Amino acid sequence: MLKVASLFSQILSQVSRIDFQKMVVKHGAERHSKGFRSWTQFVSMLFCHLARADSLGEICHGLQSCNGKLVHLGVNRNPNKSTLSYANEHRPSELFRDMFWILMDKFRSSGRLGDPCPRKFRFKNKLLLFDSTTITLCLSLFPWAEFRRQKGGIKLHVLLDSNDYMPSFVHITEARMHDSKATQLLSLPAGSIIALDRAYIDFDLFRKWNEEKIFFVTRMKKNASYVVTERRSVPKKQPGAQGRNHPSLGHWNLGEVSAPLEKGRGMGRQE
Repeated sequence: MLKVASLFSQILSQVSRIDFQKMVVKHGAERHSKGFRSWTQFVSMLFCHLARADSLGEICHGLQSCNGKLVHLGVNRNPNKSTLSYANEHRPSELFRDMFWILMDKFRSSGRLGDPCPRKFRFKNKLLLFDSTTITLCLSLFPWAEFRRQKGGIKLHVLLDSNDYMPSFVHITEARMHDSKATQLLSLPAGSIIALDRAYIDFDLFRKWNEEKIFFVTRMKKNASYVVTERRSVPKKQPGAQGRNHPSLGHWNLGEVSAPLEKGRGMGRQE
């Protein structure tokens, strides 16, 4: 017999119902519930993300449109908007937090996180990527998040591990906070490489990283004041290198500050 499963059903099959039920019992998520199970809430909210639904109505109507197929997802009937809203407000979020860590450990141990295709070039050191993004919020609902005259927002700072593309550091601040202040909160292991944008340039921090044997890659600002103190030749193309795209992790000397080499030139800060 030919068995066919939807993509959504295949994604949900990666979530152990046994582990999920253990977390439900641990956090008492279904205490005093009247039929609306936590699994149905989980399926509904996962559908919200995958379908990019913007409201409870889109979630409920979307699940209702595939009525008859919900049983394959472990859902008996599509939820009502009021029921789903009440569950989101009152049920413990720790249930889904713990399920996230369980799934993370499962996929990491099985090697299913990160780039499945082997790359010709790999860093021997741990490579970390740091950047931020601004999340827009409704100012009338979140007056504390005032960002501009008629806009609200928060800023999300994320340190990404390039081995499995999962965040190793997440920090939420006011949207008006400058990016460079978030780097003061990072704790990086010696020998690691961090790549970040020029908005994070802080020469005092670069000196500290250099003393801690931490490598960093960034871009210089156009108005930076510097003088060339040394010129270095670019190594010839080697197997696995892609010409200009081959990363160079040399250093140029900014006084007592160390920064990555760019196009084979050494630079020193102008006094």
